[in-house]
Amino acid sequence: MPNQIVTRDEWLAARIELLEDEKELTRRSDELARRRQALPWVKLENEYRFDTDEGSASLADLFRGRSQLLVYHFMFGPDYAAGCPSCSAIADGFDGFVVHLAHHDVTLAAVSRVPLARLQAYKKRMGWTFPWASSFGGDFNFDFGVSITPQQQRAGGFEYNYRSSPHPLDTASVPAPVAQFAAACGTDAGAYRRERPGMSAFACENGVVYHTYSTYSRGLDALWGMYQWLDRAPRGRNEKGPWWLRHDEYGQSAAIARSCCHGAKEQT
Repeated sequence: MPNQIVTRDEWLAARIELLEDEKELTRRSDELARRRQALPWVKLENEYRFDTDEGSASLADLFRGRSQLLVYHFMFGPDYAAGCPSCSAIADGFDGFVVHLAHHDVTLAAVSRVPLARLQAYKKRMGWTFPWASSFGGDFNFDFGVSITPQQQRAGGFEYNYRSSPHPLDTASVPAPVAQFAAACGTDAGAYRRERPGMSAFACENGVVYHTYSTYSRGLDALWGMYQWLDRAPRGRNEKGPWWLRHDEYGQSAAIARSCCHGAKEQT
C-alpha cells in the first residue's frame, strides 16, 4: 500500500515540518559528540600484544604514529571459519575512509580474536586493505567486553553494552538469525555468541595509551553505512529476517532476489 499521494505543495509543507525535527536531531547529535569527547580518560596498564601483518605489536603500535586510534571489534572468534556477515557489512566501508582518517591524525583498525593466518585469508577474500590485528591468546577482547569465556557462557556473570548478564546464556533456545549467522561463520551458535561487536577509541600522549570511549550493539548503527542510506529510502529498513550477505555472496543464491527487502539484526 503506497503512502498518501498529495500535491507538491502539500508534500513540501510536510517535508519542512520534518526538517525541523531533523535539525533538532542534528543539534542533539552534535551535543552528544561533544560529550563523548569530554569523557574522562583511563590509563591502560595492561601490556596488550597483537599479531599483525608487520609482526608482533603493542596497542601503542596500532596507532601507527598517530595520536588517536579507533578499533572496530570485529566478530571473528577462534572457532569461526569466516568473519561475521554483519561485521563484514560494516567493514565494507572502512577502506573508503581509512585514508581520510589517517590524514586527520586518526588510525582506524579492526581487532579480532581469530589467529592471524585465518584473519589474513579472510581479509584477502573480501579484498580489504585496512589494518586488522589478531588478539588471539590475549585479554584484549575480554577486557573490552566483546568476548566471553565458555565458563561465563554456562554460568553467567558477564557484561555487554554496560549491562550485566547474571544468568547463563541459553544455548538450547537460539534465535533463528543467530543460528543463520553462526552457520555462515562455520561454527555453532554457542561459539558464535561468545563474540560480540563493538568499537573502542584510544588516545596516545607521551607514549601512554588511554581508553576514551566504547560503544556496542545499537550504538554501532551510525557506523553501518548501508543503514544510513536505508533510513532515507522510501521503505526504510523494511526488515523481517536476515537479508544481508557478505558482498561476494549475493550472486550465489537465487533466494536473495526474493528476500532482499527483508531482514533483521539480532537485538542485544
